[in-house]
Amino acid sequence: MIVAGVDIGAGTAKSVILSNGQILSYSIIPTGANVTKAAQDVMAQALAEAQAKMSDVEYIVSTGYGRHSVPFCNKAVTEILCHAAGAYFLMPQTRTVVDIGCQDSKVIQVNEKGEVTNFAMNDKCAAGTGRFLEVMAQALDIKLEEMGSLALKSKKACPITSTCTVFAESEVVSLRAAGEQPEDLIAGIYKAIIKRVATMAGRICFRKEVVFTGGVAKSIGARKALEGQIGFQVFLPEEPQIIGALGASLFAKEEVAKRAPTTR
Repeated sequence: MIVAGVDIGAGTAKSVILSNGQILSYSIIPTGANVTKAAQDVMAQALAEAQAKMSDVEYIVSTGYGRHSVPFCNKAVTEILCHAAGAYFLMPQTRTVVDIGCQDSKVIQVNEKGEVTNFAMNDKCAAGTGRFLEVMAQALDIKLEEMGSLALKSKKACPITSTCTVFAESEVVSLRAAGEQPEDLIAGIYKAIIKRVATMAGRICFRKEVVFTGGVAKSIGARKALEGQIGFQVFLPEEPQIIGALGASLFAKEEVAKRAPTTR
């Protein structure tokens, strides 16, 4: 049985091909301006990697902000459910999922069965998202992929007090002009992002085990800041960006199982 999940995020499109409950292949590409084309391209890449054809796929579930723009999917499922399912599949001890993507962030609480019991989501402000990091990288003229390792060199993180991305950018520029070191500014930026996510989560408790997903999770600076905020270790999937697509493929697997004839 081959099924697929497609996660169309604001920054990247992801697809996972699942075969008999195992990940056969996956693909990650920039979403770009054409959401439907991104869905088609990421699916085609994942199929090519799996050496399969679209006709081999029995069911496809889409998720993410662009989930309703995937013309070839059979069903759309919210990203909250998909991220929870994907994280729980890889690590059944998961009780909290922290997902920080390009333009939204989520904290999802799950129970021992992998069911969502509570969640909080920020999708109306760039603060606490990957976009915030991109803006700060541009302000400091530092490559985004270098920020995490630089943050680890910090001796004293600069407090970034502004909660608005625009104002925070001006604050960072002013601090840099005042002589603050780039590594201290970057460490402060990561702390500001994670603090924003924790504030957004409100009364949702960060229960062990915590799984960190999304593109921002790839940065060691973000992971260390999250661990500093909650006070214990967080776990990182091998490829944290595909968790939503993986969850979507698991829902596709469930749909196929529902259609299977029962034997007596």
